Amino acid sequence: MLLILARHGNTFGPDDTPVWVGANEDLPLVEKGLEQSRAMGEALRTLNQLPDRIIAGPLKRTRTGARLVGEICGFTGEVEIDDRLREIDYGVWGGKTDAEIAESWGESAITDWRERSIPPNGAGWSPTVETLKANARSVLDSVTRDRDDDTVVFVLTSNGILRYFHALLAKDSAPSEEAKVKTGHMGAVRVTADGRELLAWNLSPEDFVKALHP
Repeated sequence: MLLILARHGNTFGPDDTPVWVGANEDLPLVEKGLEQSRAMGEALRTLNQLPDRIIAGPLKRTRTGARLVGEICGFTGEVEIDDRLREIDYGVWGGKTDAEIAESWGESAITDWRERSIPPNGAGWSPTVETLKANARSVLDSVTRDRDDDTVVFVLTSNGILRYFHALLAKDSAPSEEAKVKTGHMGAVRVTADGRELLAWNLSPEDFVKALHP
């Protein structure tokens, strides 16, 4: 089977000030984010990889993005909502800019998360790292039970949980800097009886097509 893991599109427009957006900041996709969602659907259609299932996290940005991906690629089923794919709640960091966080917590705290996936102590993030790992493992195990060569599953979620999928697939003890996924970017995993092979990660829809095109 082919498992495609993707991050939702942009939630900030060109005139917006980006802030940390977690589970409590349920922002909708802006126009750019809608375009990115359509581009992911186009990528699937170009590759002739019509999903048998589309699964999304429960927030607006993932639900809307998954629906658009399905519309563009020709998916006619119902988008499944899985709460295990919910984004991290960034606690007191949520809704704040990098500058505001750095003033209170220091630049190193931001770098620790972005480059080493180390959450800050005392900032009220949830769920725990252990729960994030367990959720990623649980979803991965459940969606890859069907190992038929022709099965395609598309999962749309957020950067926080995607880091832990990458760690599992790359067999890392913790998410590395390479685990980050940009908005509207995609990855793919080939699942066979012999195991799981990470084919692509953090690719734009255009580059995703190039990487997976037969």
